[in-house]
Amino acid sequence: MSDPVIDAAPGAEASSSARRRRLAPLIVGVIGALMVGLLLVLVGASPDDGGAVADSPLIGRPAPEATGTLSDGTAFDLSRRKGSWVALNFFDPTCVPCIREHPELVAFAADQATLGTDGAELYSVITRGEPEEIEAFFADNGGDWPAIYSAADEFPVAFGVAQVPETWIIDPSGVVQLRLISEITAEQLNSILRQFREQYG
Repeated sequence: MSDPVIDAAPGAEASSSARRRRLAPLIVGVIGALMVGLLLVLVGASPDDGGAVADSPLIGRPAPEATGTLSDGTAFDLSRRKGSWVALNFFDPTCVPCIREHPELVAFAADQATLGTDGAELYSVITRGEPEEIEAFFADNGGDWPAIYSAADEFPVAFGVAQVPETWIIDPSGVVQLRLISEITAEQLNSILRQFREQYG
């Protein structure tokens, strides 16, 4: 013979339902806060703070053997840039974050120039645009560092760059030290290079 079914007191069911209704917004709020926190960790930094450091299998390894052509038609081979710190900035003149970032690169280049031979060499790796368009952009917005054009997007493919802007730091031994995604600031790049130089010794 089965046990008799005992109905819960009417007040208990109502109380349980009310408790669930009170807890629901709290749970949603906690989950929302966790999601926001996770997003901030993934992003790594706000645009005002500079680019976010991103991982890459290239970090700590020799830079890819990428080649290209400079604006004047001169061949460029990244492997021949050993002996100097190199900052590669992947650039598209139609990319709004690239345009916003450009004055920071102008300031960074000027700061590095004051260091003489200790200063980093800055290169813009062009992911879109013809040389005439890039030269016009630089003429209008400042900056006289070299621009690299690569056939079949050899540079972006070698570095795994799908979205610009991105900035990479390569040490004088030709080893990739850092990848920064999103917009960077001159202050951030100067500080990073200063720390790397101290460690490099």
